[in-house]
Amino acid sequence: MNHVTLKGRISRDPEIKTTQSGTQFARLSIAVDRYAKAGEQRTADFIPCTAWGKTAEFIGKYFVKGQEILAEGRIQTGSYTNQDGKKIYTTDVVIDRVEFCGKAVAKNATTTNAEEVPF
Repeated sequence: MNHVTLKGRISRDPEIKTTQSGTQFARLSIAVDRYAKAGEQRTADFIPCTAWGKTAEFIGKYFVKGQEILAEGRIQTGSYTNQDGKKIYTTDVVIDRVEFCGKAVAKNATTTNAEEVPF
């Protein structure tokens, strides 16, 4: 079974685009903390993610950089050839479902002075 659950913070504002056929998609990166033993410094992995359709629209409307997110989806691998003719391999999480975690942030607020939104 290919199922992934990520809980972390959005590391940059989601990038929302539309395909030529009119389907919206979102690209974002989620910073997920690694487990650290007592006294060790915490580190994080930055997981590239993509969402499609209504999920992408929802992410674009309600999520911003720094906000906590719970995302479920699947791992998808792929490859392409870059301009230099070199084959590049990719691994992304395709998000099917998201939930709010922690404190909500107003979409129109900047990330440096974001205001909390009560739910």
